[in-house]
Amino acid sequence: MLSKIRAAVLAATVVVGGIAATGPVSAAPIVFQAESAALSGGARAETEHAGYTGSAYVGGFTDANRGTAAVTVTTSGSTAGANRLVLRYANGTGGSRTVTLAVNGGTRQLSLPATAGWASWGTVSQDVTLNAGANTLAVRYGSGDNGNVNLDSLSVEPVVPAAGVVEAESGTLSGGARVESEHSGHTGSGYVGGFVDANRGAAAAFTVTGTATRSSLTLRYANGTGSPRTMTATVNGVAHQVSLPATASWSEWATASVAVATAAGANTVAVSFGSADNGNVNLDSVALTADSTEPTPEGAYELETGFLGGGAVPTSSGVSLPGAGARVIRAINQTAAGTATITVRYTASANGTVTPYVNGVKGAQVSLSGGSGWRTATHTATLRAGLNIIGYQGATGVELDHVTVTGSAALATRGATVPFTTYEAESATTTGTRLAPVRQYTSEAAEASGRGAVKLTGTGQHVQITLTKPANALTVRASVPDGTTAPLAVYAGGTKVADLALTSKYSWMYGAYPFAEGPGGARPHRYFDDARVLLPQTYPAGTVIRLAKDTAAGAHITVDLVDAEVATATTAPAGYVDVRNHGAHPGDGADDSAGLRAAIAAAQGTATKGVWLPAGSYNLNSIVNVSGVDVRGAGIWHTVLNGANRRGGFAITGEGTTIADLMFDGDVTTRDPDDAPNSDSFIEVESGSGATVFNVATNHAKTGLWLKQADGFYAAGLRVRNTMADGLNINGNNGPTTNVRVEQSTFRNTGDDGMAMWSWNPNSAVSRSVFAFNTIALPILANGAAIYGGTDNRIEDSLISDTVFNGAGVMVSSWHDAKPFGGTTAVQRTTLTRAGTRNWDWNTHTGAVWVFAERADITGALVLRDLEITDASYHGLLFSWSKAITNLTVSDVRINGTGGATDAFTDDKGVAVSNAGSHGLHFNLVTGTGRFDRVTVAGVKGTGSQGVVNDENRFTVQRGTGNSGW
Repeated sequence: MLSKIRAAVLAATVVVGGIAATGPVSAAPIVFQAESAALSGGARAETEHAGYTGSAYVGGFTDANRGTAAVTVTTSGSTAGANRLVLRYANGTGGSRTVTLAVNGGTRQLSLPATAGWASWGTVSQDVTLNAGANTLAVRYGSGDNGNVNLDSLSVEPVVPAAGVVEAESGTLSGGARVESEHSGHTGSGYVGGFVDANRGAAAAFTVTGTATRSSLTLRYANGTGSPRTMTATVNGVAHQVSLPATASWSEWATASVAVATAAGANTVAVSFGSADNGNVNLDSVALTADSTEPTPEGAYELETGFLGGGAVPTSSGVSLPGAGARVIRAINQTAAGTATITVRYTASANGTVTPYVNGVKGAQVSLSGGSGWRTATHTATLRAGLNIIGYQGATGVELDHVTVTGSAALATRGATVPFTTYEAESATTTGTRLAPVRQYTSEAAEASGRGAVKLTGTGQHVQITLTKPANALTVRASVPDGTTAPLAVYAGGTKVADLALTSKYSWMYGAYPFAEGPGGARPHRYFDDARVLLPQTYPAGTVIRLAKDTAAGAHITVDLVDAEVATATTAPAGYVDVRNHGAHPGDGADDSAGLRAAIAAAQGTATKGVWLPAGSYNLNSIVNVSGVDVRGAGIWHTVLNGANRRGGFAITGEGTTIADLMFDGDVTTRDPDDAPNSDSFIEVESGSGATVFNVATNHAKTGLWLKQADGFYAAGLRVRNTMADGLNINGNNGPTTNVRVEQSTFRNTGDDGMAMWSWNPNSAVSRSVFAFNTIALPILANGAAIYGGTDNRIEDSLISDTVFNGAGVMVSSWHDAKPFGGTTAVQRTTLTRAGTRNWDWNTHTGAVWVFAERADITGALVLRDLEITDASYHGLLFSWSKAITNLTVSDVRINGTGGATDAFTDDKGVAVSNAGSHGLHFNLVTGTGRFDRVTVAGVKGTGSQGVVNDENRFTVQRGTGNSGW
């Protein structure tokens, strides 16, 4: 027999789906026992199962009574405005069930997670808007529900504002602003609307009491427009534009804050639809909160948000470096090259020193005076334009807070800060043919950036861009037919200045993995490759760059994009060993591996332990081991190391190694079978504790970086292109790998995962590692970024786009013999565009984000937070398959478009493929439990596609607040 529902009397804490949610609620809710309500449609009082409150509970919400069973109560003396309803229920079915809540005729569906049994009771809550006095509340087994629960009680309590909050409707309104109550969820008696285009200038003004000279002004608002809007907040005459991200609907409310100067006492606050705003929001309340934090100076970078290695510890206000090996590194962005003054804020009880490292090069010690309180010390450094890294080491007894750098600018908020500007061919002026955008694997446009490119078929056809920034170096991503070479002419300002040599040598693959079939085989793919050229001078912004097919060589040239930049050579640090003095001579055609090894050995006996590779082209025909030495070139456009016959690269074999400012162009043309490796990675880390890799590029290697063991490994400014396997893989094969940070790097056209953490060795795992601020595009196989097992690992603050085959934008999985997940794994603050693919081998769609419990259950805490999923090729979020995913938290995920792969086709197995069944969230035969807050789905495309599909209702979805579209 089914049981009944009731809500416990709650004070200031409401338990929602097992999570405590503190909030500004009253202390004495009114409880309505379900058995005392009006029962209809087969609903009936029962007492079979224990644990209910009152005299009984209400059952009868069975399939035979679908569409009719209901419990109805009428309130009296209700408080007008926002109220919280709490439903107490039992659900012993083992899966999540739904019922419909009706408030004064308006309905919404409630999800009721499974309880431990029919004698075990749970609660769910909803904030709704009630009228003063009488209201009709009903819980029904609706026609769109799956019911089969018991109801015990329903409680109602008004939601009151927190202390210090001023309700918007109490303000002085002008210009068309008006009090409204149409949409639910507001606090107080209403909210202020009328901020529409016809009322530009509308305002709400308040007098708000402050307690400090610096405060945070918080606006509670609703923005159901689907896109970010702005309003102007004016505090004591000083105006601040406030960005208000979209909320899931007009009945969902969010907050946005801005730092303001205030007075202790009365402050004049106005919120208006200003002339530079786009308005069209509703305002619920405003609040001032004292800001007690010390303001960070302009151009400052907090060190605790950087990389901490060698035992460095974050403190409540900075970073402590206990011991000689402890170090902190912070990426910064400079507007121009030159000498900068760097100010370090610190505390030290006694006089001491700290050693700075600028772009990995050790500098002179900086003296620190001891004493009480925060102090500053300065030093100067020559910085390059764009990305730099500043580190500190050797400061025992010192706490470092932040650095302020003259001439600095903000880093990109998501993705890598890069020195080049990308120009898409399909957006350029052209006399060629723009390819229709498609996403079908084995189609040329499907492997193009943005799924668009231009094909030049006739002699004289061209693609033409206008530089928006100066440039003297170009990287062109293009395709030529298999087995061919062709020149692509480069014109600057109407004058031919170079020919790019295009070749198919490193592209065109066939067959299923590992793609070993020859030309003409099945599944042709991997069409594009990169070619680079240094121009004879730096051309200013406004210069027209033309790429032309000036000869009949090759049937066609397909141009995808151009990366343009200013390439400047760096100079040798003082005391570094010159490789030319040890037998490595650029441009002589000989193998320079032995000379480089000799220079590294010589550097071991120097104070600087540094090796210098002057500008030029070197041959690196085998692996060179590096341990405890800095190997550095003149920059990725000036020092180029070339592999040969699939071989060449570096192996980091000891602590304190640095590789920086060079380019490695490998010679790997095919993918190795898993059991027969016969090619080299650019950098293989055998034992890389305390190692640094900065500002390096690689092309045509097996993998970019392959880390087998490291503790405190740091990499930034990587450019990884056209690898045959992973762009970067951290795997711990030689031992535990922990505290690795790879940031501010770009990956394109990788032959497997762009970036991966792979805890597969039975004796070791990857832990406390992070991929942050990276830009990943066009992995030819697998995922943009992936985490396979391990503990406390993260992917964050990144841009991932255009996955091509059998993968997702981000994968979290127990696949590939992964060790269990431990701690908290997080994917957060990341934007995924045109991500997810069709899996031709399994005949399934993948998701922009794919959580795949393959080998084993995923039981460690997993957080998906603050994700923007735009134009997903198929699913937005995919959870699969036949095992459990428990302890899942999903919040602030905005899915704007699924089923973007609108091209229909038949694959090479005869299976018809379309975007049908491309869901916002798909729980594909997976069990487990997850909490979802502020997850929104819009723009679902494809026949049968839905906001959410939960196969057989196996997965328990705990619906929190702010969800919509599913």
